[in-house]
Amino acid sequence: MFEEWWRVRSDEERLQWVLESFTAVGPLRFGMSADEVTATMSAFTGEAEHRTWGGGPGPDDNTWRVRESEYRDFGLQLYYQDERLSGVAVDALRGPQVTVEGTALVGRTPSVLGQWIQARDPELSYMSLGVPRSDSLGVVVNVQRAGDRLLTRPVFFPAQALDDLPHWLPQRAWEIHD
Repeated sequence: MFEEWWRVRSDEERLQWVLESFTAVGPLRFGMSADEVTATMSAFTGEAEHRTWGGGPGPDDNTWRVRESEYRDFGLQLYYQDERLSGVAVDALRGPQVTVEGTALVGRTPSVLGQWIQARDPELSYMSLGVPRSDSLGVVVNVQRAGDRLLTRPVFFPAQALDDLPHWLPQRAWEIHD
């Protein structure tokens, strides 16, 4: 049972998408409306599950709200602020392969990809738990469990997120996933 749960799709089984830093992840452009995203995603997969996250300084305060759409079988989690696409997380096991400058970012060994980013981006910084963040590419290289291994689960963001990236998306976007 767990073998299939943690099966990692090969690059040949994945759609191949290209990152346009701060602008687009494959056919998904930051700032698209939820309806535009749904129309775009209908070419690849079925309906998404939707959730809304909110919070603020007080227990009853919803100062911020983020809507999340998850295309579980396709391997994407999409985040919206003010009804506009504001974040894309790609599942390490089954999401599309996203490349930048010919380098694959999804489902890779974290240390190898981290070294590539560090060599490319002298401004590399780290989020909690030592997760690398590239402010020149617009990506946080999070990880996801695949059996006894960890693989890269990138989270892409637009330039507007740079001012307060840890709070741009809900905390669960930055967590390690099983």
